[in-house]
Amino acid sequence: MTYILGLDGGGTRTTICVADESGLELQRFEAGPLNINGQREGAAEQTLAAVAHELERRGVPLVGCISLCIGAAGISNPQARNRLAAALELHGFRGILTLAGDHETALWGALEGQPGIVLIAGTGSICYGRGVSGETHRAGGFGHLIDDEGSGYSIGRAMLSAIVRAADGRSSGPTALAAPVLGLLELNGLPDLVRWVYDPARVKKDIAGLAPLLSAACEAGDAAALAIAEHNAAALAELAEEVAVRLDLADGQLAPLGSVLLRCAPLRAAFAARLAQRLPRLRLTGAHRDAAHGAVLLAQRELAAAPSTAASTAPSTAAFSTAALALGGAPQLAAPQLAAPQLAAPPARPAASTAPSLRDGEEPPC
Repeated sequence: MTYILGLDGGGTRTTICVADESGLELQRFEAGPLNINGQREGAAEQTLAAVAHELERRGVPLVGCISLCIGAAGISNPQARNRLAAALELHGFRGILTLAGDHETALWGALEGQPGIVLIAGTGSICYGRGVSGETHRAGGFGHLIDDEGSGYSIGRAMLSAIVRAADGRSSGPTALAAPVLGLLELNGLPDLVRWVYDPARVKKDIAGLAPLLSAACEAGDAAALAIAEHNAAALAELAEEVAVRLDLADGQLAPLGSVLLRCAPLRAAFAARLAQRLPRLRLTGAHRDAAHGAVLLAQRELAAAPSTAASTAPSTAAFSTAALALGGAPQLAAPQLAAPQLAAPPARPAASTAPSLRDGEEPPC
């Protein structure tokens, strides 16, 4: 049989979706990480080999795949494109290969090809949208050293800052953030916390992993926690406003994605309030599907755009449609309780973006 394949690659796992040519999902399974930016050399090829072997075991070998889309971080790197194509061809793939940033597959999955916006806040943060005429724009997503406000990393860092400021007297009083952070990390006090932060082995996901503790402190009325939630909510609203205005989508739809927006209720409420002030006609909607299905839709679009002989001739040289920057691995999506979704049937699908891929990493729960 011939089929379409969508891969949502992340820093810890890859979700694989097998579909027929109409886009109907037939099978789904998971494999290892597929993150071009953050992995050792050869790791992506190893994951693709595992995917190929699992497809063979399931009776759908890669030789039968006529269109395949991979959404992952670092995907726009020309060397990455060549590496992925070679690895797939080694296992029998001869169809159309589409490479996309994981923010783009998230948009296609969340809105199923409709114009609109996704705002992703996990370990990092980015807003990405596509207008009615197919034009695209993104705001944010330049990494934790110079950007990523509204992200789990931004929240975790702000929490640590609030703890040390309260400890040395720079803030107006103690913060309820200290006890849960020290408890989670199994530390005894401020000196231990400072050593933990500056441990050479510390990575941004460790800092972002503190963000889930913000909600309880906000609900307890802690002033520092509430200020952190308000600041990061304002930053996310700023990202959304820039994309909505640039793409003339002020009366369109936005799907909030990522652990920060989906699981941190105080921040989510503050974000929704800010957005209602700035863009009162912009509708908040839950995600229709996930990024793996979004990759299927992109593969389906490229197949439809290819010459009619593409599927039957199975060319040995893969065709590339490379898209934009990635966030921390595509999120496993859940519908946020922000507003009742207002959904419409998807229109004809426009062409993919070509912005650079800059993001990496997988998000923690928040």
